Amino acid sequence: MDTDKSYKELLANINTFIFDVDGVLTDGTITVTTDGEMLRTMNIKDGFALKTAVDAGFNVCIISGGSNEGVRKRLAGLGIKDIYLGAHNKIEQLNEYMIKHNITKTHVLYMGDDIPDYPVMKLVGLPCCPQDAVQEIKSVSKYISHKNGGKGAVRDVIEQVLKVQFKWNGNFNAKYD
Repeated sequence: MDTDKSYKELLANINTFIFDVDGVLTDGTITVTTDGEMLRTMNIKDGFALKTAVDAGFNVCIISGGSNEGVRKRLAGLGIKDIYLGAHNKIEQLNEYMIKHNITKTHVLYMGDDIPDYPVMKLVGLPCCPQDAVQEIKSVSKYISHKNGGKGAVRDVIEQVLKVQFKWNGNFNAKYD
């Protein structure tokens, strides 16, 4: 990780977004139904930004320790093809993904919120976190969003990257619901 550059200087080099799910795309809360199903809530503005990034040609990947078919369907519906759920070794998944797509770590923005994200965040070019991430993650992040997980933090980082690269272009016809 290049510690000499500010996060704003790093935005121009990003071509890949990788996100955790629980605590980043959601607020970390789960509702457990009487039949044991775990329900999560995602922010529609984050969804719009994810779809916009996909449509603009960015690599978008999900690496999460949790595994939920509803989450997979939601993210696949936004055009995300690389969805790694139940990933207990996030470094292994990161390396597999980067080899598959010929990506270097310096071009990766990773957003995580908790201890399982720490090893991956130490490796990528632009580690970021939501405002409500744990302190250990904040300490390794180059950028801490002013938004909480599940409340627009994903939209925040995607919009910043796309604007710096002149790809937040007013084509706002993305289907994101």
